[in-house]
Amino acid sequence: MSVGQSIVVASGKGGVGKTSVVAGVSACLAKLGKTVICVDGDAGLRNLDLVMGLQEQAVFDFTDVLANRASLDDALVRHPDIEGLSLLAAPGFTSPAQIEAAAFRALIETLTERVDFVLVDSPAGLGTGFQMVSEACAGAIVVTTPNQSAMRGAARCAETLYNRDPAKLIVNRVQPRLIKLQHAHSIDEIMDTVGLPLLGLVPEDEMVLAAQNHNIPIVLATGTGAAVAYCNIADRLLGNPCPLPRKLKEWRVEG
Repeated sequence: MSVGQSIVVASGKGGVGKTSVVAGVSACLAKLGKTVICVDGDAGLRNLDLVMGLQEQAVFDFTDVLANRASLDDALVRHPDIEGLSLLAAPGFTSPAQIEAAAFRALIETLTERVDFVLVDSPAGLGTGFQMVSEACAGAIVVTTPNQSAMRGAARCAETLYNRDPAKLIVNRVQPRLIKLQHAHSIDEIMDTVGLPLLGLVPEDEMVLAAQNHNIPIVLATGTGAAVAYCNIADRLLGNPCPLPRKLKEWRVEG
């Protein structure tokens, strides 16, 4: 039996759009024919169900499965509009310290036996919750935005994930005009600061918030901007050729 990939999506600080990246890339992987389970690993501060538009359907969470209050099949929420995409929600009122790390790791291993990809949305920061979800996954993606505080947090996160092979970087909420005017860090500078190879660039896109407010996956709401960037990232995760520019003069926002 083939085993799927487990990938933690992390950041050094909050507010970089990590959860939006998880939802967008997961939807694109499913649209490309892969089976995907998104796991909200942010115990006590769940948001992935909202971003995916599944808050009404997410009756159980992963702690219900761990405590045998619900079966895994009952806890998994299948997306009604995207075949192959499911969500396993986080608890709303349980702290990471109350969850047994070994049990969570075993749950992720079980999920990888079911699907092609398991993407785990990590809590922001480097606390107990981050440690639990990162140790449960074989791969890692670090998300940052092009500002100094986010980059510093991402660099610390990358150092903590040094043993993840391969860890990759996504730069989110990129504004090309500011980079061209040198009012923001260039992509090469961000890669050097964080110390990870680049997996993708996601432009600042008002449609991300608009789609979330209407409980619609962005890949179903638009075919431009961030939606295209998410799908390019999904292609690279599948090993499909999708070249990344490395120099500012060659760089364009994907999509």
